Amino acid sequence: MQYKYTVLTNTTIASFMAFLDSNIVVISLPTIVRTLRGTTPFDAIWLIMGYSIVSATMLLTLGRLADMFGRVRLYNLGFAVFTVGSALCSAAWSGSSLVVFRMIQGLGGALIFANNNAIITDAFPVNERGRAIGINQVVGIAGSVLALVLGGVLTSTLGWRSIFWVNILPGGFATAWAYMRLKELSQPQRAERIDYLGNSLFGPGLGFFLLGSTIGALYGFNPLYDSLMVLGLVLLAVFPLVELRAFYPMMDLKLFRIREFSGAAFSNLLNAVARGGLSLILVLYFQGALLYSALQAGVDLIPFSLAFVSAGPLSGALSDKYGPKLFVIVGVLLGSASLFWFALLPAGAPYAYIVAPMVIGGIGGGMFAAPNLASLMNSVPPPRRGVASGMASLLFNVGSLLSISISFIIMASLIPRNSLELIFAGVPVPGGLNLQIFSKAMHTTFIVLAFLNTLALIPVAYRWLPSRKIGG
Repeated sequence: MQYKYTVLTNTTIASFMAFLDSNIVVISLPTIVRTLRGTTPFDAIWLIMGYSIVSATMLLTLGRLADMFGRVRLYNLGFAVFTVGSALCSAAWSGSSLVVFRMIQGLGGALIFANNNAIITDAFPVNERGRAIGINQVVGIAGSVLALVLGGVLTSTLGWRSIFWVNILPGGFATAWAYMRLKELSQPQRAERIDYLGNSLFGPGLGFFLLGSTIGALYGFNPLYDSLMVLGLVLLAVFPLVELRAFYPMMDLKLFRIREFSGAAFSNLLNAVARGGLSLILVLYFQGALLYSALQAGVDLIPFSLAFVSAGPLSGALSDKYGPKLFVIVGVLLGSASLFWFALLPAGAPYAYIVAPMVIGGIGGGMFAAPNLASLMNSVPPPRRGVASGMASLLFNVGSLLSISISFIIMASLIPRNSLELIFAGVPVPGGLNLQIFSKAMHTTFIVLAFLNTLALIPVAYRWLPSRKIGG
């Protein structure tokens, strides 16, 4: 096997496992809330957000470490940490312990995703990168499709712990394979240093803000929760000022001078803000409002992921030949159309009405993702690809976190807390009002997310103005 295909196969296994783990947890949330001792809606949200916040806050530093010590070395370590984290999750004894173990998984995921795209970019020539990245992403989304059914089957038959067992054996095999076969093609820049001050601002800033906003939305805002949010915003506001003065900054702000990079990065952020909470909303709609089983909910979500899988590799390959512009623009427009369509659906709409916006949204997401990421990676010099890959993944994770947070805040503000707890557990609300209560909150959420997705057209337009590259 040619080395580039060894790289693609191993990194694609990593993407498959990470995407599988993401959706398999979402589809199992109501069962976890219902059966794991002391688990609340706050724990349920942080089972997703805890994983993502560790990934988001560590990605830039790990991208820098990859540029300093080698991308393959950190990628291999990530596979091992992710596998160990999966084993720990399967042994969790409470909602809080499961959140902590998910954060360990998140560290492994961050080590993988900070280097995944850069390793592929190093191994493939420029005219094959879009297709290679497209295959990597689409197989990852295929993991999401399988997770919807596999998660439902495992949760219904063996219990929620089994959803973490599926990572252990393939994770161990792929980790050993990566250590034996992958080799370093990048040129480590060992003279660089870690930006400790930047790290101490960004991670806590994002964490304080999200913690204050989600716990305040559920239990009511008070001076303590408000202070957490304000402190988080202050730390995040100071962060870029520190980075501009840092000799070895955590975030290489010079990359934003490249129009194609900055446009692709911010359109990716807004697209993630619009799409990151979609699976959670639909899972809660099917299991919490309509009271479907985990398996039925998973099967009903398959059209969305299948549409993404169908559009992704085709758009990636065509963008290598014709350029990414048309695919990115049409992808954003289709995404906005699907979200507005969801917002207009009446309560209790037949499933056939729900399939159409799912398919449109999946096609739009597939058309946007691979061409956008390939153009972002192609816009930067080879020595900065590790940092660029980390920044791209960071913005995607931050966008997904904000999407989940926004969705949760809207739902918590419009649904009484007692009813929200029952909906999260997939238990009937007294009086059978699950559907009526949840539908109003869902419609409002989709309108907000559709507006945010449409805003992605601004950086999309900006990115194709004349640009210039910078040196390493």
